Amino acid sequence: MISNLRRLVIISVSALVLTSCGNGGSSIAQESYISGNGAITFVSASDRAMAPKLSGDTLYGTKFNFVGNKIAVVNVWASWCSPCRAEIPTFVALSKKYADVQFMGILTRDNLANAEVFARQLSVPYPNFIDDSLLLGFRNTLPANAIPTTVVIDKQGRVAARISGPATVAGLSDLIERVAAE
Repeated sequence: MISNLRRLVIISVSALVLTSCGNGGSSIAQESYISGNGAITFVSASDRAMAPKLSGDTLYGTKFNFVGNKIAVVNVWASWCSPCRAEIPTFVALSKKYADVQFMGILTRDNLANAEVFARQLSVPYPNFIDDSLLLGFRNTLPANAIPTTVVIDKQGRVAARISGPATVAGLSDLIERVAAE
């Protein structure tokens, strides 16, 4: 009985993992998708490196330049990625709750038209960069090692934390408040 229950749990979890990022789209990007497990990495203030300059064209056809001097949350996402799609409402809600925090997205390996429609449907209020080469700037700190990935930048412009995989309200709120309390 317990063995059958354990087998059922393993099969269910395996099925969830194997289907977590398929939503019917076709893309070469999907072939190289790496799913994160939601692991949080926090860097002590004394060990932090500077975040890259975040500036460029956005999904809504504007330009945006993050000037710093405030906490920032950067979410790396794609519209074809189911975990990314599922977490966007979390970012929209938290961007309203933490109005003094700059939320930004970096769209990666995606069809711009699909991503724009998705973002507009959910009324995403923060800028989303369409230049995924911005991700290269994080290579010497906490790189985006999965889709989705979320990076928290402190008030001094340094990379403070990363969530590798889907972010939760509780996990991201805790990181924002921890960095704000420094």
